[in-house]
Amino acid sequence: MARLHVNIDHVATVRQARKTVYPDPVAAAVIAELAGAEGITVHLRGDRRHIQERDLRILRETVQTKLNVEMAATQEMVRLALNYKPDIVTFVPERPDEITTEGGLEVSFNKDALSKHVSLLKEADFSVSLFIDPDLDQVRASHKVDADQIEINTAKYTEARDSEEARRELEKIVNAAKTASKLGMRVAAGHGLNYTNVRPVAAIPEIEEFNIGHAIVARAVLVGMERAVREMIARIT
Repeated sequence: MARLHVNIDHVATVRQARKTVYPDPVAAAVIAELAGAEGITVHLRGDRRHIQERDLRILRETVQTKLNVEMAATQEMVRLALNYKPDIVTFVPERPDEITTEGGLEVSFNKDALSKHVSLLKEADFSVSLFIDPDLDQVRASHKVDADQIEINTAKYTEARDSEEARRELEKIVNAAKTASKLGMRVAAGHGLNYTNVRPVAAIPEIEEFNIGHAIVARAVLVGMERAVREMIARIT
């Protein structure tokens, strides 16, 4: 049965819009866990547009399940990971001017650098995941750099303009998940998934974990975080 990791970035986005101390993403994480989430995900960006190091420090002290920190594959971010010690480090591509992550890592073209970062973190007993597009070359490259897990970027599936395009994109996700599992990597998925489109992806048996944030936080504004989390869990299990 798949696990839900709740991404709380956009709770921090609301806070940072006014530079106040509320709403506190740490409080949101506590409620999400009480509602049944089996992990908390945050993206520590270079520009600190939402999650701050203060959040990461307190989350590390309070999260009772798994703390997954998404970050760019840079020396600065690896240093921060070693300092704050999340349970999972997920390397993601990052551009300063993007609204949200726009695609998966190009693992094939950055194998040397990624191998060094992955090796350093694994030596320190971290679990390392790579956020990649559902492309078999990227899956195989992730295995070659010794990643423990991949997170499949589901954006193209969620943005499909019609049912046929959605079917094609879902098939790519299925093939990527099966290949990764055969290679011995754990499989997660996320990006753009919501209460309407998540069920077909949740039916893929190789996917063990979902990282979902925007849809849950958006629904939580209307119905509360606890209910929003429980409703998403019901859709993926």
